[in-house]
Amino acid sequence: MLYDIARPLLFSLDAETAHELSLASLNLAGRLLPAGKPVTAEPVQAMGITFPNRIGLAAGLDKNGEAIDGLARFGFGFIEIGTITPRPQPGNPRPRMFRLPEVRGIINRMGFNNHGVDALVANVKATKFRGILGINIGKNFDTPIEQAADDYLACLDKVYTLASYVTVNISSPNTKNLRQLQGESELDDLLGRLKARQEQLADRHGRYVPLTLKIAPDLEPAQVINIADALRRHRIDGVIATNTTISRDKVQGVRYAEQQGGLSGAPVFEASTAVVAQLAQTLAGELPIIAAGGVLDGRGAQAKLDAGATLVQLYSGLIYRGPGLVAECVHATADHSDSHRA
Repeated sequence: MLYDIARPLLFSLDAETAHELSLASLNLAGRLLPAGKPVTAEPVQAMGITFPNRIGLAAGLDKNGEAIDGLARFGFGFIEIGTITPRPQPGNPRPRMFRLPEVRGIINRMGFNNHGVDALVANVKATKFRGILGINIGKNFDTPIEQAADDYLACLDKVYTLASYVTVNISSPNTKNLRQLQGESELDDLLGRLKARQEQLADRHGRYVPLTLKIAPDLEPAQVINIADALRRHRIDGVIATNTTISRDKVQGVRYAEQQGGLSGAPVFEASTAVVAQLAQTLAGELPIIAAGGVLDGRGAQAKLDAGATLVQLYSGLIYRGPGLVAECVHATADHSDSHRA
């Protein structure tokens, strides 16, 4: 109800300004109010972790981990922060975020704007949150693609002991050449190096932290099969499907549709869900799929599970529906069959 009152004000502001105001408010709420708890549901096992419910926050909303405690009050089963890079970077020039309310979509070309991994680490250490925390890592915009693995390894080293799981983001369309890492040879090299470092860190710290890979919806079926094969070959613990799309098929003629960047929200739902279904068929339950992309109601969350996902993440749906969407999706997916658990 409170969000229904606040939404007209937020939507009267530039999209990124509204985002910053919302994060600042959540930061304040997190510091002043008691710690939040997940919406009650039957726990779900995935990647060796017990998730209190199936619904999580996707990376991108809180890049620096500044509002974790406030976001925890929404009732998520898990929260993912980032994408973070080794060094701070401003991202692309503003304006770089656009709402498409007619189709409940958002276009952004943020460009991994963040305060750097050291700032995120400090924020996580200061939080009251004791739930499941994913940390999403990427590369700096000016790091040559041939040296991208060095950036991912640097971030993994610094966040390893603080994360419940770490996500490797190779699918944002807003960092030049990043999606090139989804290519067969590039991906093989990157995952091989990350898996070796994960094993070293697990030995060093006496704790195994799962790795997930976040992929794009704009993949040909053969590419999805190649990625699934690489995930199995390198024993990666999970996959997030998907990031935003560069396609504009679903938004032709809509204001801002011509803006460059990744499109999220309702227009990406079908393409993202199709990738989930293909991954589920190809992987045959060997590792869990976390579905993200266009979930705006409980039926959408359930559809992701029906396609083969184990967990579901929200982002753009929160902009259009508010925090009540979390409980709606938790309740809609609470009695899902055990057959999709991994």
